[in-house]
Amino acid sequence: MSFLSNNNTVHVEVRVQRSEQRMQTLRAAIEPQLDAYLKSLKTLRWNVAFAPDTKLPSVESILLEKDNGENGTVKPDHNRLKFCYHFYTTHRPGLRSAGGLFDGEGDGNSDSLDSVIAANHVLLPANEFVGLWDNLIYEEGLKEKLLKFALSALSFSQHSVDTNVIACNRLLLLHGPPGTGKTSLCKALAQKLAIRTQSSFAYTHLVEINSHSLFSKWFSESGKLVARLFGKIGELVADKNNLVCVLIDEVESLAYQRSAMSSNEPRDAMRVVNAVLTQLDDIKACPNVLILATSNLAQCIDLAFLDRADIRQFIGLPAIAAIGSIYKSMLAELMVRGIVRTEDLEGNQEDSEDLLTNLAERSVGLSGRTLRKLPLLAHAHHTSRDLFELNQKITLSDFLDAMLLALEQLLAEQRHLKLDTNVNEMA
Repeated sequence: MSFLSNNNTVHVEVRVQRSEQRMQTLRAAIEPQLDAYLKSLKTLRWNVAFAPDTKLPSVESILLEKDNGENGTVKPDHNRLKFCYHFYTTHRPGLRSAGGLFDGEGDGNSDSLDSVIAANHVLLPANEFVGLWDNLIYEEGLKEKLLKFALSALSFSQHSVDTNVIACNRLLLLHGPPGTGKTSLCKALAQKLAIRTQSSFAYTHLVEINSHSLFSKWFSESGKLVARLFGKIGELVADKNNLVCVLIDEVESLAYQRSAMSSNEPRDAMRVVNAVLTQLDDIKACPNVLILATSNLAQCIDLAFLDRADIRQFIGLPAIAAIGSIYKSMLAELMVRGIVRTEDLEGNQEDSEDLLTNLAERSVGLSGRTLRKLPLLAHAHHTSRDLFELNQKITLSDFLDAMLLALEQLLAEQRHLKLDTNVNEMA
């Protein structure tokens, strides 16, 4: 039972500088020094990447995580902790198929199947996704739950578990209102898997399907586009050294509920749904592929697709605790970048803490995407233009006042938009 509930394991993600040396060689040289370095620390902080001291010059950053998603700073009992190391380097943005999986191989005809850009392809871990997982804030344990599911599903497939006996489609669906970070969470999860599964897979690919590009104006062609796209994905999957994460954003576009289609609906739409379901059934036989899907309109998704999803996770609007954490992370970033004066965010400044609490309470009901726009709006509309020329830092309390003003303006705009929408619907 201790294996199932081992909370003493600490996952140590080590990002190292790019080198001509093989990763195994780098790891063998660095791991003993890193182990001694971590055991010398008097405190450990979970889920916050940090740069080590100069004793480890080839290490760019270290991230410590526990399976239960624990946060905060602790005084470690090194006799009980077990460090599990994951060494990796990130790939440069140029290491991707610039035009997507379909990038103009045809005759130049814009209506040709060969000219459709149906998906973007990124090799992971990627520079552009560094820190994405850490900065996505949800209810406690949600991200860890999804990571554990993905790792378990891949483990079942690697052990050749018979899917006729135990259902495992390796299909994960995130659904909820717009702006809650579903797509970003899928990308961050794929990046995390690339780091955690390097002992099993040499390469991890993220294929992001452009759902809307799979509909052709030519009758019956859309189903062929779907089949051809999955054929391209199959070429990646054929190499057992590859882990392929397929992201289908706004999946309701491809898997619209067939029972809700009217007789006037183009038959091509039904062909697309049928083609998607067929391809998903075919590709699940491959043990090195994971399907990640998102939807803003889960009620519109075909029941056959929903039934194939192993896990259906609702991603809702952030609660007040998550809102407070989001605001603190944004303010900390502005302090690091020299825009806001460095001050304590943990309650030593009573006025600032009251302002932050008030701001979080007033923000309930807003999406994470909207919340993350507020610092820019506050700086643009409610701070002095002289700040740019004088290069002065804004005090925390002043900037919180500016954010509150920006929030009130944003809420007023939303009320006007809602009113206009209601009027148009009545008309």
